[in-house]
Amino acid sequence: MQTLAAFLLPRRIFLPAPEERLVQVAPGISVRCWCYWQQQNREQALTLIVVHGLEGSTESQYMMGVARNGLAAGMNVVLMNQRNCGGMDDCAPTLYNSSLSGDVAAVVENVLAQDRVSRFSLLGFSVGGNLVQKQVGEWGSNAPKQLRAVAAVCPAMDLAASADALHEPANRIYEYYFLQKLFRRVRIKARHFPGFIDMSRLRGVTSLRLFDDKITAFYCGFTGADDYYARAAAATVVDRIAVPTLIIHAANDPFIRMLPQTRERIAHNPHITYIETADGGHCAFLGVLNGDPADDGRWAEREVVEFARQMG
Repeated sequence: MQTLAAFLLPRRIFLPAPEERLVQVAPGISVRCWCYWQQQNREQALTLIVVHGLEGSTESQYMMGVARNGLAAGMNVVLMNQRNCGGMDDCAPTLYNSSLSGDVAAVVENVLAQDRVSRFSLLGFSVGGNLVQKQVGEWGSNAPKQLRAVAAVCPAMDLAASADALHEPANRIYEYYFLQKLFRRVRIKARHFPGFIDMSRLRGVTSLRLFDDKITAFYCGFTGADDYYARAAAATVVDRIAVPTLIIHAANDPFIRMLPQTRERIAHNPHITYIETADGGHCAFLGVLNGDPADDGRWAEREVVEFARQMG
């Protein structure tokens, strides 16, 4: 109910006009970011760089909610589309995937160089949560000195376990939703890059794992779904995170699973604050209104911005 309510309930989020920025993340490949700046204090204000989840975009409600909260708190906000997302299907013949943490690093480097911001934090939701944690784990003790914090909501850190959970009977509605959007994206990609994608590979794909095995892994340089999940999971580097980090997870998330060994790595990393709520669904966390006219009950969206403020 939490998951579906957060998806279906209408929201009114008013944001100022953003600055569009195309950031090159690989030769000939760019991602689209929308930047909201504190006009009088761009360099000194804390900057939030926010990454969406599977088949989301910078127009996802949680992305816009975080942008609103960050701006109200006096922060800059950079909303990052993953490759192909946000109207960028023609940017590359390959699909975006959970291994592309380097794209996050490229956006960080661009913002640091072009805008000379003095402080930034990384925020991610679901697959985006995996990406930001993966990049920070890969940086380890060599993260940019301007990095203050990382926050991830319902991060898909154990990709294989979460993909398998998505195929459980109770979760087929979610899997069907994701597969329909992914199939559509592949068809659009095939139109932009004729001859690159063999559409017959979609035959018989009835699960996210099969999609990742026959499409994502095949076209993105992995030997199969198992290889892709193993190499792309933030769980393998979470013990190397060396900056203040917040992980928010819901025990009743329908399909995000966190393995015991991952929980152990998190528990033994003193830089990580882990919050697991009994309720919350997937990236929903609808709660009691706090009385603020701008509050629409999205607890996690407020919490990650507040964590960034405290650490920044």
